[in-house]
Amino acid sequence: MSLWWLRRWRRIENKKSPYRPVIMVTGCGSGLGLALIELLYPINQYRLVITARSRSIAKLKEKFPESDRIIIRELNVALETQRKNLIQEIERLWGGVDILINNAGISYRAVVEHMTDEDEFLQMQTNYLGPQGLTRLVLPKMREKGRGKIINVSSVSGMLAMPTMAAYSASKYALEGASEALWYEMKPLGINVVLIQPGFINSNSFKHVYYTTHSHPKKIFEGPYSDYYHHMTPFVEKMMRLSITTPETVARRILKAIQKENPPLWMAGTPDAVIFHLIRRLLPRRWVLPVLFSLLPKAKTWGKAYTRKRV
Repeated sequence: MSLWWLRRWRRIENKKSPYRPVIMVTGCGSGLGLALIELLYPINQYRLVITARSRSIAKLKEKFPESDRIIIRELNVALETQRKNLIQEIERLWGGVDILINNAGISYRAVVEHMTDEDEFLQMQTNYLGPQGLTRLVLPKMREKGRGKIINVSSVSGMLAMPTMAAYSASKYALEGASEALWYEMKPLGINVVLIQPGFINSNSFKHVYYTTHSHPKKIFEGPYSDYYHHMTPFVEKMMRLSITTPETVARRILKAIQKENPPLWMAGTPDAVIFHLIRRLLPRRWVLPVLFSLLPKAKTWGKAYTRKRV
């Protein structure tokens, strides 16, 4: 009987003080971030901090009117001052962030030789250093409360790299490694760390990739890497167009991570992410890259005029 009364008392207490988590989402201007906000916005239980670059703020405010549970703020995750100012504002307003969703990111399309230090730094600053900076800022309040979630949107490229996307893959590998270490550090403190790993998503995100001086599509490609660009760009676009997964599909996966009491560290965002995981896990390691290389469009002809020449 005593246990029954204890459970009843807990249910009553929970009803008196419902948990209304503060959810902060980065990169809400388009794609997955926008789809996620559309999913979260009608749920009155959540208080939302919607963030995006300056060019998207007016559109977001028109679509999602601010209220006592919704605020929309400009945020370039690569800028430390903006990160600090926003987290301080949220702490004053609502006592801190309960669930941080690091979604903002960029992707360079270039072979390693065509990247510069400046390009590499911007890629890492946006996809890795920015999310890490935000994570460090929100953890103290989460520790005080003894609960919270860090949900990092990674990519299949964080487990298997692709040609012409080395910098992007490096940034996602870094995010995955740091998230895995953070999982160990936060587990005793009641804070969950989750990696959402999407593969190909049926969206227009391929139109928003970054290029270097040497990799821009307006340039007439010549030299040993011309085949890489001519074949990889349409290949990636085709795979995205054929994908059955939409940004809304992945957004529902993130919602599941939000609502699950104890979500796992790794959550596949798309069916092909599961396939790539199985390929990496089941194939002998020395076979993985040769098998994947054979599946790339006309890969055996790449750089044919330049390869295997010795001087």
